[in-house]
Amino acid sequence: MIHATRPGLVLGFHGCEEDVRDALVRGSIKMSPSSKPYDWLGSGCYFWENSYERAYDYACNPPGNKVIRSPAVLRAVIDLKFCLDLLDATCLNLVRESYHALFKAVVNDKRTLPVNMPARGSQDLLLRNLDCAVIENLHIDRQMKNLIPYDSVRIVFMEGNELYPNAGFKDKNHIQICVRNPNCIRGYFNPVKDIHWQDRVPLRNTGAEWFDEI
Repeated sequence: MIHATRPGLVLGFHGCEEDVRDALVRGSIKMSPSSKPYDWLGSGCYFWENSYERAYDYACNPPGNKVIRSPAVLRAVIDLKFCLDLLDATCLNLVRESYHALFKAVVNDKRTLPVNMPARGSQDLLLRNLDCAVIENLHIDRQMKNLIPYDSVRIVFMEGNELYPNAGFKDKNHIQICVRNPNCIRGYFNPVKDIHWQDRVPLRNTGAEWFDEI
């Protein structure tokens, strides 16, 4: 599955406590993967792709009873490597097959299949117990078959309120990355805030062409 290898680097943003961010940047601690049963993309380290604002919003408004006293954002340079990219039709089919295999196993064992549920105060399915179980089942199946493990998982999520009536866009749409292999993370750093540099230079019409006045 050569097509599952994603060349190049992407930027990921992670909301956390300021002292945690600083310690990660210094290299004095390692990032701990999440392994909650409702994690959207299974176990791993989570990042918003190219979205500082979403990471900062998360840090300022953490879910549930979690408290972040000094909200901050960590930026990471990520090599997705061998990626279960759920924007790819082949990967989506693998997830579908994993669901059917999990469903069959649950029925045979007379267990209950997990379900995705909305969290308090939201209509979105923010507690993704089913999705998490399906993706973890896929990883386990690959391990049992001695297949190459996925280093990362990536998908676009449609989340939030419509931008306007009958819109196809929502105000919390984002690309989420779950890093399973810590070697995907090539480095951490502290995002630099924008500062005023210079006013935009107006274009002057010479009659023949437009150019910047310097």
